[in-house]
Amino acid sequence: MHLDGSCHCGAVRFSVEADAPYPFNLCYCSICRKTAGTGGFAINLGARADTLEVHGEEFIRIYRAILEDGSRSSAERRFCCECGTALWLWSPEWPELMHPHAGAIDTPLPVPPERTHLLLNSKPDWVIFHPAQQDRCFEGYPDESLREWHQRLGL
Repeated sequence: MHLDGSCHCGAVRFSVEADAPYPFNLCYCSICRKTAGTGGFAINLGARADTLEVHGEEFIRIYRAILEDGSRSSAERRFCCECGTALWLWSPEWPELMHPHAGAIDTPLPVPPERTHLLLNSKPDWVIFHPAQQDRCFEGYPDESLREWHQRLGL
Protein backbone atom coordinates (compact mmCIF):
# COMPACT_ATOMS: atom_id res chain seq x y z
CA MET A 1 0.00 0.00 0.00
CA HIS A 2 1.30 3.46 -0.89
CA LEU A 3 1.47 5.80 2.11
CA ASP A 4 1.93 9.56 2.16
CA GLY A 5 2.91 11.28 5.39
CA SER A 6 3.90 14.64 6.76
CA CYS A 7 4.72 16.56 9.88
CA HIS A 8 2.31 19.01 11.51
CA CYS A 9 3.91 22.17 10.08
CA GLY A 10 4.39 20.75 6.57
CA ALA A 11 8.17 21.15 6.47
CA VAL A 12 8.59 17.38 5.97
CA ARG A 13 6.61 15.23 3.55
CA PHE A 14 7.34 11.61 2.76
CA SER A 15 6.00 8.61 0.88
CA VAL A 16 6.70 4.92 1.26
CA GLU A 17 5.35 1.52 0.23
CA ALA A 18 4.02 -0.51 3.15
CA ASP A 19 3.60 -4.27 3.21
CA ALA A 20 2.22 -4.00 6.76
CA PRO A 21 -0.08 -0.93 6.70
CA TYR A 22 -2.63 -1.86 9.38
CA PRO A 23 -2.16 0.27 12.53
CA PHE A 24 -2.58 -2.58 15.00
CA ASN A 25 0.55 -2.67 17.16
CA LEU A 26 0.07 -0.35 20.16
CA CYS A 27 3.31 0.11 22.10
CA TYR A 28 3.06 1.41 25.68
CA CYS A 29 6.80 1.69 26.39
CA SER A 30 8.02 4.98 27.83
CA ILE A 31 10.24 5.67 24.81
CA CYS A 32 7.38 5.45 22.31
CA ARG A 33 4.96 7.32 24.60
CA LYS A 34 7.33 10.19 25.29
CA THR A 35 8.97 10.63 21.89
CA ALA A 36 5.68 10.45 20.00
CA GLY A 37 3.74 12.48 22.57
CA THR A 38 0.79 10.12 22.51
CA GLY A 39 -2.09 9.24 24.79
CA GLY A 40 -0.41 6.24 26.32
CA PHE A 41 0.88 4.37 23.29
CA ALA A 42 2.39 4.75 19.83
CA ILE A 43 1.41 2.94 16.65
CA ASN A 44 4.08 2.07 14.10
CA LEU A 45 3.51 0.61 10.65
CA GLY A 46 5.82 -1.60 8.62
CA ALA A 47 7.20 -0.26 5.33
CA ARG A 48 10.03 -0.93 2.88
CA ALA A 49 12.97 1.41 3.51
CA ASP A 50 14.13 1.28 -0.11
CA THR A 51 10.87 2.96 -1.23
CA LEU A 52 11.13 5.97 1.11
CA GLU A 53 11.04 9.37 -0.61
CA VAL A 54 11.48 12.50 1.53
CA HIS A 55 10.92 16.20 0.85
CA GLY A 56 12.28 18.57 3.47
CA GLU A 57 15.03 16.26 4.67
CA GLU A 58 16.92 19.28 6.04
CA PHE A 59 14.21 19.57 8.72
CA ILE A 60 14.64 16.00 9.96
CA ARG A 61 16.60 15.22 13.09
CA ILE A 62 17.44 11.86 14.66
CA TYR A 63 17.02 10.78 18.26
CA ARG A 64 18.54 7.56 19.60
CA ALA A 65 16.74 6.69 22.83
CA ILE A 66 18.50 6.08 26.12
CA LEU A 67 17.81 2.52 27.25
CA GLU A 68 17.23 1.29 30.81
CA ASP A 69 20.89 0.30 31.16
CA GLY A 70 22.00 3.83 30.16
CA SER A 71 23.21 2.87 26.68
CA ARG A 72 21.92 4.41 23.46
CA SER A 73 19.55 2.47 21.23
CA SER A 74 20.80 1.75 17.73
CA ALA A 75 17.31 2.59 16.40
CA GLU A 76 16.93 6.05 14.89
CA ARG A 77 13.72 7.95 15.62
CA ARG A 78 13.21 10.62 12.97
CA PHE A 79 11.31 13.81 13.80
CA CYS A 80 10.72 17.29 12.39
CA CYS A 81 12.97 19.88 14.03
CA GLU A 82 10.44 22.64 13.32
CA CYS A 83 7.29 21.19 14.94
CA GLY A 84 8.55 18.07 16.75
CA THR A 85 6.32 15.58 14.92
CA ALA A 86 7.48 11.97 15.33
CA LEU A 87 7.80 10.65 11.77
CA TRP A 88 9.33 7.16 11.69
CA LEU A 89 11.77 4.74 13.26
CA TRP A 90 14.58 2.95 11.42
CA SER A 91 16.91 0.35 12.92
CA PRO A 92 20.22 -0.96 11.54
CA GLU A 93 19.20 -4.43 12.82
CA TRP A 94 16.50 -4.51 10.10
CA PRO A 95 17.83 -2.08 7.46
CA GLU A 96 15.25 -3.13 4.86
CA LEU A 97 12.41 -1.86 7.08
CA MET A 98 11.25 1.49 8.37
CA HIS A 99 8.36 2.11 10.73
CA PRO A 100 6.27 5.22 10.10
CA HIS A 101 4.21 6.52 13.00
CA ALA A 102 0.55 6.08 12.10
CA GLY A 103 -0.09 9.59 13.40
CA ALA A 104 2.17 11.07 10.69
CA ILE A 105 0.38 9.27 7.85
CA ASP A 106 -2.03 11.32 5.72
CA THR A 107 -3.31 8.39 3.63
CA PRO A 108 -6.46 6.78 5.07
CA LEU A 109 -5.35 3.61 6.86
CA PRO A 110 -7.28 0.34 7.00
CA VAL A 111 -9.05 -0.51 10.27
CA PRO A 112 -7.44 -3.57 11.90
CA PRO A 113 -9.67 -6.53 12.80
CA GLU A 114 -7.74 -6.89 16.06
CA ARG A 115 -4.98 -5.02 17.87
CA THR A 116 -1.83 -6.11 19.63
CA HIS A 117 -1.05 -4.24 22.86
CA LEU A 118 2.62 -4.61 23.77
CA LEU A 119 4.91 -3.66 26.60
CA LEU A 120 1.95 -3.28 28.96
CA ASN A 121 4.45 -3.56 31.81
CA SER A 122 5.35 0.06 30.93
CA LYS A 123 1.77 1.38 30.72
CA PRO A 124 1.24 4.30 33.09
CA ASP A 125 -1.63 4.12 35.57
CA TRP A 126 -3.41 7.10 33.99
CA VAL A 127 -3.96 5.17 30.74
CA ILE A 128 -7.39 3.53 30.83
CA PHE A 129 -6.98 0.17 29.18
CA HIS A 130 -9.99 -1.35 27.40
CA PRO A 131 -8.81 -3.92 24.88
CA ALA A 132 -11.45 -5.40 22.60
CA GLN A 133 -12.32 -9.06 23.13
CA GLN A 134 -10.33 -10.11 20.04
CA ASP A 135 -7.23 -8.05 20.95
CA ARG A 136 -3.99 -9.70 22.05
CA CYS A 137 -2.12 -8.32 25.07
CA PHE A 138 1.53 -8.74 26.08
CA GLU A 139 3.44 -7.56 29.13
CA GLY A 140 6.56 -7.60 26.94
CA TYR A 141 6.94 -8.15 23.20
CA PRO A 142 4.38 -10.06 21.10
CA ASP A 143 5.01 -13.54 19.77
CA GLU A 144 4.63 -12.52 16.10
CA SER A 145 6.11 -9.84 13.84
CA LEU A 146 4.24 -7.18 11.89
CA ARG A 147 4.48 -9.35 8.77
CA GLU A 148 3.32 -12.50 10.59
CA TRP A 149 0.30 -10.67 12.04
CA HIS A 150 -0.74 -9.48 8.55
CA GLN A 151 -0.18 -12.98 7.11
CA ARG A 152 -2.16 -14.74 9.88
CA LEU A 153 -5.18 -12.51 9.21
CA GLY A 154 -4.81 -12.67 5.41
CA LEU A 155 -4.27 -8.92 5.07
